[in-house]
Amino acid sequence: MEWTRKAHRFIVRRHISVSCKAKRLTNLHPSPLPDAAPLVLLRILRMALNYPARFAVATTASLGATVFAMAIPRLLGGSIDRAHSLLSAGPEQADGALRALTWTGLLLVAASSLRGVLQMVAGYQSEHIGQSVGRDLRLAFFDKLQRLSFAFHDRIHSGDLIARGMLDLEGVRGFIESGLQRLLTLVLLVGAGAVLMMLQDPLLACLALSFVPVAGWRAGRMGYRLRKAWTVLQERLAVLSRVMDENLQGARLVRAFAAKEHELGKFDAAADSALAVANDRIVIRSGAMSTVTASYFLAMALVLWIGGHRVQAGQLSIGQLTEFLTFMTLLQLPVRQIGMIVSTGARAVSSGRRLFEILDLPPAIADRPDAKPLAVTGAALRFDAVRFAYGREMPAALDEISFDVARGQVLGITGVSGSGKSTLAQLIPRFYDVTGGAITIDGQDVRAVTLESLRSAVGLVAQDVFLFDDSVASNVAYAAPDTAAPALTDAAEIAQIHDHVASLPAGYATRIGERGARLSGGQRQRLSIARGLLPEPAILIFDDVTSAVDAGTEERIRAGLRRRAATHAVIIMSHRIGSLITADEILVLDGGRIVERGTHCQLLARGGTYAALYRAQTHGETLPAPGRHVA
Repeated sequence: MEWTRKAHRFIVRRHISVSCKAKRLTNLHPSPLPDAAPLVLLRILRMALNYPARFAVATTASLGATVFAMAIPRLLGGSIDRAHSLLSAGPEQADGALRALTWTGLLLVAASSLRGVLQMVAGYQSEHIGQSVGRDLRLAFFDKLQRLSFAFHDRIHSGDLIARGMLDLEGVRGFIESGLQRLLTLVLLVGAGAVLMMLQDPLLACLALSFVPVAGWRAGRMGYRLRKAWTVLQERLAVLSRVMDENLQGARLVRAFAAKEHELGKFDAAADSALAVANDRIVIRSGAMSTVTASYFLAMALVLWIGGHRVQAGQLSIGQLTEFLTFMTLLQLPVRQIGMIVSTGARAVSSGRRLFEILDLPPAIADRPDAKPLAVTGAALRFDAVRFAYGREMPAALDEISFDVARGQVLGITGVSGSGKSTLAQLIPRFYDVTGGAITIDGQDVRAVTLESLRSAVGLVAQDVFLFDDSVASNVAYAAPDTAAPALTDAAEIAQIHDHVASLPAGYATRIGERGARLSGGQRQRLSIARGLLPEPAILIFDDVTSAVDAGTEERIRAGLRRRAATHAVIIMSHRIGSLITADEILVLDGGRIVERGTHCQLLARGGTYAALYRAQTHGETLPAPGRHVA
């Protein structure tokens, strides 16, 4: 048995690897839009400049730290030359040389301390800017997700969005927090040191800085390869997030089918795929940094060798040689951090591109520039030859749909699964835009009014019930948080959930668990109905929301909805005929078209599709063969 489980797990991992693993890093296709890297970094820099005061303080502090850092070689070199001069004058000057070295030591401590303080200030300000930009990006990203259309969410997995909003966002924030400061420190040190050394001895200055072109060349190559690596790694981490998200969402299904080994195989494959790229990234950085470090120590050796000969020839003092060597020692840590700077920048480019892809997306469903609030007078909803398809290549989900419903009326819509009922429901609050015809409310095209006013006037209770891990009261009052208790209980009573809630130990303050896990399917549906009723929208749409409710409870709910119909336009969609028999008009959909319409009695007398559905549900007869269905 154990061997069988291991074999199954291996097969799953191999299967997932085929779809999840990309080529090894040496064979990866070039990162898309490689020339976009400077633009991405410039955009990140502009976000940091949104905090000009803190950015100015950080830059000034880094500049000050560089000044005190450059004072250290000058102090040390000058002290050595002075001490050497005094000792050369005779043994009697030994005390003077000691005093000079002592004072230099004190000045070095002071300069190092001030440098440390300024570096701390620069680091604090950089981290504060990074955290602030991170907060701004989180808010902007979350806000954009609220405005993107359902069509977008149909294409993009939530796990990938979570990865972008967390992992990619951290990549951008990390560059501002640490990479930018390290880069600034390195540039200032090399720039200031180059000027000072050139004034001292141009030849030794060129030797001391000879590693810089090598470092720049290797850093450029490393940055290009790391950008590709980080892009692939972020994508594979998104796959990892997607696998975990689906596993958590489907935890009960996994347990029910004893699919633990299958899920472990999927997760192992995704984790191994990400690890492979992470390891390649380390190899790239380590290989490049070994070359940079070797060139740095070679440059130091050349300075020591040539400088020693120049000291011997009297062309250079010992103190001046000490200045060059001390300066190069100061550069040692920043040079070692080149790899970190380039890696952080490469991650910021790949992460920023993935993040900005979402932030720059124009919402497919948005207010027109001249959109006005919906003015509801009679709540008269009209479909005029409406046609809709989920994509240009897809068949029509709805075709030539026309009907009217107004305040005081109940419209029933039925049809076999896939006939287009839910699609029709989602067009009314403009979750999708029609591809032909028009939908109007009191003569106003829904595309010409503001989304906020439209969705306030249209209440859709969907068949896929989603509840928050919060109290009953918070879930019912989700769309109207300030609703008084009497209105809340009234909505719950119409939905036939009040008695159950009242029996709970904490009543309406009872937490219901993730997605309402502590409630039955029927109770979740009834709670969803109460939530839809509470804001009292002008148009109420119920999309197969009583499928898990018993017949007696459904009858009481239907009676309550009928009373609400006096002040609302009500649309009830259901495959159960019993939910629709009291409707003023019933539409029968098949293959996205209206194939029959009329009252319950009229449709029964016609003896068509509706009558066949009614007989099948009341006498157990076989359902008619479906027509052209849509997904």
